[in-house]
Amino acid sequence: MNSKIKKILLKTKKQVFGDMLGNNPSLFQGEGFEFSELREYVYGDDIRKIDWKTTAKLGKPYIRIYQEERELNVVTAVMMGGSTYFGTVRQKSEVMCELVASIGFSAMKNGDLFSNLIFADKLYDMSRPNKKFFAIEDILNRMDNFEVLDKKSDHILFADVIFKRLKRKSFLFILSDFVGDVDLTLLSKKHDIVVIIIRDKFEENPKELGYLRVMDMESSRVFEGNIGAKELDTYTKALAQNDAKLYAHFKKNNIRFTKIYTDEEPFLKLTRLFAGRR
Repeated sequence: MNSKIKKILLKTKKQVFGDMLGNNPSLFQGEGFEFSELREYVYGDDIRKIDWKTTAKLGKPYIRIYQEERELNVVTAVMMGGSTYFGTVRQKSEVMCELVASIGFSAMKNGDLFSNLIFADKLYDMSRPNKKFFAIEDILNRMDNFEVLDKKSDHILFADVIFKRLKRKSFLFILSDFVGDVDLTLLSKKHDIVVIIIRDKFEENPKELGYLRVMDMESSRVFEGNIGAKELDTYTKALAQNDAKLYAHFKKNNIRFTKIYTDEEPFLKLTRLFAGRR
């Protein structure tokens, strides 16, 4: 395990679990549970199920009872095309690793199954559902060792393959920079989807660079020419149209989403998302 992955594991585990085991709530505590009734607290009950509002009102502790308590099947799907090999602060692929670790630790803290898949122009890796901490380290090592260069992100094929491969209803996190055609309509009917858009601020607000030679990380095609105000105006308008179409698609299909930049704190943005704020 290299130092980068070790640092990510230590950081995210501390963020999820806090200084004391169980100190912080899971990102999605309670998802997949159906509320049934309230009853008076009995010694030995899980204190995390205490309904504090009712307790304060009645003057004695009450807990919330749930029907059909079941474990979630939490899945992270990372789109690791060549475009993730970019970042002015840190690479987008590194932010993906941190997010996967945070989601994985939170799932395991909640007693849920967790797995990850790596996709680009096809499905490259799909881990088995697990509840063990070592599985997260293994997943992050696979992501870190994955060669993203010369791989095109195909979101249409991704949706088709994942729809066929994920048999069980899942809590599906999709991580990508989301540039290009996207259709998650069928997936959203089968799974509870959370989209995380990972970008670098320079991608959305680029500066004039003048004459230079650049390479497309997904196709290895080289472009040589002037990158001035005219070229940047065309580019930013195209990206804005891409994003407007993307957000409309998510809202139409009731898909939760947030955007995380490479200079932001991923765990903080996740907690805001699950608190109902973007």
